[in-house]
Amino acid sequence: MVNSQLYPLEINPQTGEPFLRLPAPNDNIILTAPRMNDAKSFAPIINDPGVSIWLEGPPIPYRDEHAEEWLAQILKQSEDILEELREEDRLNPDGPLKLVGGCPVRHIREVLPDGTDIYLGDIGINRAQMEEVLDCGERKKAVEANNEKAVGDPSIVWTFGDYLAPSHHGRGIMSAAMGTILHKWAIPRMGVRYMVGYTFTGNEGSRRVFEKNGFEWQRTLDNGKLVRGEPKTLNYLHWKL
Repeated sequence: MVNSQLYPLEINPQTGEPFLRLPAPNDNIILTAPRMNDAKSFAPIINDPGVSIWLEGPPIPYRDEHAEEWLAQILKQSEDILEELREEDRLNPDGPLKLVGGCPVRHIREVLPDGTDIYLGDIGINRAQMEEVLDCGERKKAVEANNEKAVGDPSIVWTFGDYLAPSHHGRGIMSAAMGTILHKWAIPRMGVRYMVGYTFTGNEGSRRVFEKNGFEWQRTLDNGKLVRGEPKTLNYLHWKL
């Protein structure tokens, strides 16, 4: 089977780029691997106050040098996964689908009527930072233990991190993107069986995205988190298959 190890990714016939398409009514939205020219699209979205207020990781203001550094990191991650799968196809063309340690497609794009597309945001699936472990020292140990588990271990704790351009909020895009990655890739191609969700208290939109995908709210976490000098508490949700 052509590209069997890339299943269920579709392949753009013009560019050869793998992608996942969201279900209708958002079937004009696709998820692709990062591209070399994506960096210029990050700052206008991340620096928007409607987005930056809910983000912990990126420095604000977000500058081009931050974008280039982040892009290099996630581009390599995606390329490594795709190459691993293509190598498996070469070595074992009739073999079973291989489990991998991540999802190679994460950038959210809207395909326009003329076939071009625009960058809308990002959704990554990563091993969890164990925010529910309130003691800093114990949390570090829990993160290390989770990171040491072998690919496919059903006890690995995973989570999503994401953002979307404010122009496209309220359309169900992020809910559909999360569900697409979860059911089309994470479960069958990564062996994901347990996930947690963390959102800042007050970010009801993000909490609803998790809940629409079967995550259940557990409690509010106060683990002493400071984000750009401001104390933050977290919604803690979890999902099990």
